[in-house]
Amino acid sequence: MTLYVACLCAAWCRTCESYQQIFEATCAELPQAGLHVRWIDIEDEAELIGDLDIETFPTLLIADDTQVRFAGPLAPQPETLRRVLRAHLDDARAAGVPPEVQALAARLRVQS
Repeated sequence: MTLYVACLCAAWCRTCESYQQIFEATCAELPQAGLHVRWIDIEDEAELIGDLDIETFPTLLIADDTQVRFAGPLAPQPETLRRVLRAHLDDARAAGVPPEVQALAARLRVQS
């Protein structure tokens, strides 16, 4: 099973700017087989984002081949990211998420 982890941010966001290295380093700690990690600037990749309205940065999306496991804003701390990643990468239950988030996850699957 393939897992997709995407951090949705904006270039103008100073929190995102400092969080990018934390996100990439923390994701690099995970087993890499079948894992697709993306840093997505919501303005540069507006077509990919579609109708999804991101209001809080950073926002994390975790999905597998069939469902979204987690989608929401995240405190920009490595410990928080580790905890969320471990919990949701091991848990195969889908999160209750809006259709716009499901659509973004489907577009990420196609791009991989």
